[in-house]
Amino acid sequence: MSPARSAASTLITIAPTGAETAKADVPALPTTPEELVETAVACERAGAALIHIHVRDRQHQPTLDPALLKEAVDGVREATDLVVQLSTGGAVTDPLDLRLTVLDADPDSCSLTCGTTNFGDGVFLNPWGFMVELYRQAQEREVVPEFELFELGHVHALRRLIDECGLPFGGRVHVDFVTGVPGSMPGTPQALLAGVAMLPPEVTSWSATGIGRAHLPIVAAALSAGGHLRVGMEDNLVYAKGRPVVHNSELVARAAELATLMQRPPMTTSEARQELAIKDRRSR
Repeated sequence: MSPARSAASTLITIAPTGAETAKADVPALPTTPEELVETAVACERAGAALIHIHVRDRQHQPTLDPALLKEAVDGVREATDLVVQLSTGGAVTDPLDLRLTVLDADPDSCSLTCGTTNFGDGVFLNPWGFMVELYRQAQEREVVPEFELFELGHVHALRRLIDECGLPFGGRVHVDFVTGVPGSMPGTPQALLAGVAMLPPEVTSWSATGIGRAHLPIVAAALSAGGHLRVGMEDNLVYAKGRPVVHNSELVARAAELATLMQRPPMTTSEARQELAIKDRRSR
């Protein structure tokens, strides 16, 4: 499928937690294993087909602890049919070698950010050697990467990655534009569409994320341009002016309603697995 061609249905990704928001500031943020599973079940019911997971420890701090990563993957996989994607970004302070160990938890998919970017007051490091090593490990383990693009330069880096490493496992190339992070690509339709116009022909599907106030404009722009959606409390804590998000499923339900109004209803989990060429790791 050409990146410019509109898909008949919409892949909705839920990113429920992230690594930046403190539980003490936002008690509704799902940070425990039990909260994560409950969130996954509710968001699947609301229309999500893929979950993008950042894990927290028992003190609600971001962690890449192997046991907790595996617990999260297994818990969500047992309770839902969602495509389980682990973040390999962790927190911006996590060392590169530790971020490579995320694949040991046997996710269906993993994020692969296509370059270093300013990230608020910090720097999100993704040097070329790390990107190549993560890509090759994902190919070997038959894990499908989602290429995260925070900058227009990251689109060019994706082209370079495909040229050097070939196609991912399954042959599908799915990307997500992360817009509105302070210091990165602005969360505007103009910036998003500039990125879409640059996508390599190997890209089979794309989605978009708008941080904070960019949430709804990016949802609307992505749906109009044939893209898919990522929503969730990792990216947006406000449902409407003066009203905080109470549960991640609210954001999924609204995205599903908008997608349906645009005559591109939410993908089922089975459709998402086929679209992304996900290896079946579910127990029978």
